[in-house]
Amino acid sequence: MGINNDLLRGIYHHGFEKPSAIQQRAIEGCDVIAQAQFGTGKTSMIGIVACQMVDTSSREVQVLILSPTRELASWTEKTILALGDYMSIQVHGCIGGKSMVEDIRKLEYGVHVVSNSR
Repeated sequence: MGINNDLLRGIYHHGFEKPSAIQQRAIEGCDVIAQAQFGTGKTSMIGIVACQMVDTSSREVQVLILSPTRELASWTEKTILALGDYMSIQVHGCIGGKSMVEDIRKLEYGVHVVSNSR
């Protein structure tokens, strides 16, 4: 499927062995609209695709993920950190209720992925 070897290590370490049909379509580069029950791999699918797209040699925001809730934005951040552990992916969750000064500091330092709640 053309997945980065370091990302593949993170995927296996995260406990995945075989992608679901919807995960496979997204990884292959297809546009996907997904609505499914909790625990079906939607957030992991987003994380895998985000990690696959990132160029870690550049310290610029390359992926912005918008979530409807703070909890989902936080879970997305944690998922991407776990999946991208072997890639040195920098992720930051800009989530309400946290320090805006800290958000600015992290963004100025440079992150690859931003997970944000509305």
